[in-house]
Amino acid sequence: MSMEFSPRSARPDPPRARPTRRSLMASTGVLPLLLAGCGADPRVSEDPQELAMWYWNRGASPQLIEQLAEQIPGTDKHLLADMIGTTFDTKLRTSLAGNAYIPDITYINSNNALYFTNEDLFLDLSELGADSVKEDYYEWKWNLGMTPKGRFCFFPVDIGPTGFFYRQDLFEEVGLPSSPEDVAAATSTWEDWIALGAELKSATGSFFVNDAQSIYLAVLDSSPERYFDKNDAPLYLQPNSTVRHAWNLAVAAIEAGITARIPQELETDRNAAWSSGLTAGNLGAAWSTQILEESAPGTAGKWRIASQPVRAGNNGGAFIALPYTCKDPEAAMRLITWITSPENQAVAYEDVQLFPSTPESFEQLTYEGDFYGDQDPLEFFSTAAKTVPTSFISALETSISGAFSRELLNVETGGKDPELAWSHTLAQAEKVLAKRGVEV
Repeated sequence: MSMEFSPRSARPDPPRARPTRRSLMASTGVLPLLLAGCGADPRVSEDPQELAMWYWNRGASPQLIEQLAEQIPGTDKHLLADMIGTTFDTKLRTSLAGNAYIPDITYINSNNALYFTNEDLFLDLSELGADSVKEDYYEWKWNLGMTPKGRFCFFPVDIGPTGFFYRQDLFEEVGLPSSPEDVAAATSTWEDWIALGAELKSATGSFFVNDAQSIYLAVLDSSPERYFDKNDAPLYLQPNSTVRHAWNLAVAAIEAGITARIPQELETDRNAAWSSGLTAGNLGAAWSTQILEESAPGTAGKWRIASQPVRAGNNGGAFIALPYTCKDPEAAMRLITWITSPENQAVAYEDVQLFPSTPESFEQLTYEGDFYGDQDPLEFFSTAAKTVPTSFISALETSISGAFSRELLNVETGGKDPELAWSHTLAQAEKVLAKRGVEV
């Protein structure tokens, strides 16, 4: 893949004026902190030949980063890559708010909506030629990089298309549909999926999935509608909203007894359930293939993957952005398009299992394992990714989604009445939004 940039006599000025301390404190997306030394160069690196980049462990291919440290292709610049720990978002937001120690390039996780409120802190990559490679990426992933104002600030890296992992041997033992095609055909709706789970539980004692949260997210992540519309009007309050539908299905699964009631954070219990056959399925993203292999190695060859009801969703996947202080946006853009090219996304998958957002990458990849029998997870998920819908994730979603998860957990593990839990969820969401000046 090649990329052509329009010639420029000098690097472009930042498209927006530098935000003031007052504007940052009034926003909801960036921490209102100022750091010492704000009068100095706000960038991490003052070396004009060096671009500084922040990322996290396994967020980028070490092999590719090593090459970029020597030279960014097509430029006379090189990369200084800094791996940030679990405080990544806090560190980045604090640096942006304080206008100090800001990287020239930064990775941003699937929570990029967190930064929509302060999108002016990032360059519009369309102004740097990004659209010339747009066709190389899954359209829905590209669209997730657009801000509410229509600026393309977040460039696609990896993705997390979803499906239904299941124990084929356990399905076969009791005469249930067992091939991926037959399981998908028998579970074309979520109601049918729950019914099949109830049959399996009755016949084998095995649960369909570990927790109801995975069902809630699978429904929501595969829908074009989420919590808010593009004007931040709350869709979840509508009786027929996707959020309410996802909640109802998760509750129905709990009441049908097909969830093992093992919260996602209890990894040891989760892994034991998969290994023993206590839990015979998992609604997960492409990156779950490796998790299952590592968590339940004794079940190799017994798992298969079927299309989940309705359509695939997306769970996870990162972006790359350029803060407005980037010292050389054109060189940084060359880095972005090089490291996320179809060829190099294939390298990143082999290196750190980042599932490509470029369909062409799969022409260079092969799966040689037998954990899923003769089924190829790469082929399955690259095909599933084609059905993921374009959706809008509001910055407000990040502030209220936790309330839905907590109350659903109360229903599943604490026996709380589902309608009472729903009303408490809405009350919590309203309270959080009120603090942000949003009336619902």
